[in-house]
Amino acid sequence: MGRIVDVIQSRRSVRTFENRSLTSEDRAYVEQVIQSIETPFGVPVGFRLLDAAEHGLKSPVIVGACDYVAAKVERVQGAELSLGFAFETFCLRAAERGIGTVMLAASLSRKSFEKAMEVNPDEVMPVASPVGYPATKMSLREGMMRKAIKSDERLPFSQVFFDDSFGSPLSLDQAGRFAEPLQMLRLAPSATNKQPWRAVVDGDAVHFFEEHSLKESALGDIQKVDMGIALSHFWLTTQEQGLEGRFATCDLAIIAPEDVEYVTSFVAAR
Repeated sequence: MGRIVDVIQSRRSVRTFENRSLTSEDRAYVEQVIQSIETPFGVPVGFRLLDAAEHGLKSPVIVGACDYVAAKVERVQGAELSLGFAFETFCLRAAERGIGTVMLAASLSRKSFEKAMEVNPDEVMPVASPVGYPATKMSLREGMMRKAIKSDERLPFSQVFFDDSFGSPLSLDQAGRFAEPLQMLRLAPSATNKQPWRAVVDGDAVHFFEEHSLKESALGDIQKVDMGIALSHFWLTTQEQGLEGRFATCDLAIIAPEDVEYVTSFVAAR
């Protein structure tokens, strides 16, 4: 990949495409990427590159897409986290090559997608994405959507990240070696831009929490997918800057606010 922070900062969700299929070279690139992605959470994620016309795939918010990538996962603990992590890793790799993507959940011809993905009763396909070349001008619908959900806005650093406890907001300067990974996490996309991630820096560890603001559905907790997306930003940035560490479940004494759930921790090597 190129410098991951540059890819994260320059990428945007794309909903308006050039109405042409991927080139054979780019199809091969996408296939290689989706077959090689691994996550640190131990749940395998199955991807497929799908032809929209062949499978009758569509979305009312997408214009000009000829190809889609979808992913499914077994309904087990950590499924949504792994899927979000893997899917965002793919989206970043696609962006690096000039291929546009946007993760969709509710706005899909879901039965067609699930049939194309051969989703079994013990599996779930929370999201899919068009893949293609961004049009030079976004559709009116896309412009209105981005404005409505304030796609380019993010909550302040000190509103989502904390020092030792939720009562002590964390500044960028206080974050030390975690500053850039947290800043890249903060830029992650999320369902309706809810930005459910919260984090508490505690010495050599960063503890990640999910603030629940959307109801779960038959697809599971879509905000856990958002958490996986954000954690991919964090993890890929730590890898790029040579910050060694691992994700782990910690026994915490931190008191979280109501509707805030502990998800996982990143423990840095000393």
